Amino acid sequence: MKHLVEFRSYTLKTASRDEFHQLIVEQSMPMLERWGVDVVDFGPSAHDSDSYYLIRRYDSLAHREQSQDAFYGSDEWKQGPREAILALIETHTSFVLELDEVTVNGLRRKNWGRFEP
Repeated sequence: MKHLVEFRSYTLKTASRDEFHQLIVEQSMPMLERWGVDVVDFGPSAHDSDSYYLIRRYDSLAHREQSQDAFYGSDEWKQGPREAILALIETHTSFVLELDEVTVNGLRRKNWGRFEP
């Protein structure tokens, strides 16, 4: 089975990655779980101190659009961590690849509780 996997890369404001990571772990990830978003992995990027990534899996492009419209349009997001998270982002980019189940599961973080800023 093939899945569409979105890789999102963030360039954060200088020296804000620890704060960004804390907001993601404590506020954004629990919300994404409640909204049924399949987060494959996320965290600080290894290549520099101001980069961060998020990997999400979708069944189709339509599923991605519907999921993101619902989540980012929700009052929970808008009245929750939205402003604090967006204030720390300089830029972001996304790309979507079609990947098989084995590859997606190979990318999947097994234990979110092990994240460190």
